[in-house]
Amino acid sequence: MKLNSYYPVICTADLAASSAFYQQYFDFEPAFESDWYVHLTSRHDDRVHLAILDHRHETIPQGFRKPAQGVLLNFEVEDVDAAYEQAQACRLDIRLTLRDEAFGQRHFIVADPGGVLVDMIKPIPPSAEFAAQYAPEALNKIV
Repeated sequence: MKLNSYYPVICTADLAASSAFYQQYFDFEPAFESDWYVHLTSRHDDRVHLAILDHRHETIPQGFRKPAQGVLLNFEVEDVDAAYEQAQACRLDIRLTLRDEAFGQRHFIVADPGGVLVDMIKPIPPSAEFAAQYAPEALNKIV
């Protein structure tokens, strides 16, 4: 099967707050807005999309109409240090402070208004132990 597009849809209890959060802090803009669904596109790359959906909407099957939990969005950025400074200045809900990981990431994590985690990442060279676990073509993109 050939996929033409991929984007996450976050089910939320507060559509307006979640939509505003991603627009204000992550430079998304609405491509479509209704009272139950907002489709967002990055102002910097029209291939990057995110959607927000009222968790009570009838298109969600019964038994699944609840806000997102256990979701982690990864946003790769060019300057994660600047993003961290901005997150601090904006008083975002920082859940993991800026750090380097041996598996090849410099990152920090914030929570959105509904509790969805956003991991702000800059790939960095992994330790030798983790480098051995990468496919060669993937490792060549990082180092």
